[in-house]
Amino acid sequence: MAYVFKNAQGSVVAASASENLGEGWEQVEDHAKEYLEFLENALAEGAPFRESDIQLARVLEDLISMLIDRNLIRFTDFPPAAQKRLNDRQSMRKKNQLAKLVDDSLDIRFS
Repeated sequence: MAYVFKNAQGSVVAASASENLGEGWEQVEDHAKEYLEFLENALAEGAPFRESDIQLARVLEDLISMLIDRNLIRFTDFPPAAQKRLNDRQSMRKKNQLAKLVDDSLDIRFS
């Protein structure tokens, strides 16, 4: 169940996926139309920033890789949490690249 807060006109102006944040908050079903519309609008408003963040993250990953490859920094110079995130991103990128190599729509059989 989700919670929404409505303005005087009855429009949802805030939402919480799981917590009642106090007076004025109403419980609604997760699939309630007004709740889903609010979430869609909130996502649409933030889309340019999210896209920019995604692109910037890719630039930073490439920059870090380049600095490591040129021995300007060492991977071990990063804190353990950063090392884990970098490894996770690199693994995800490799899996994604491998997935693009295989076209599931082709009927190929290996014997």
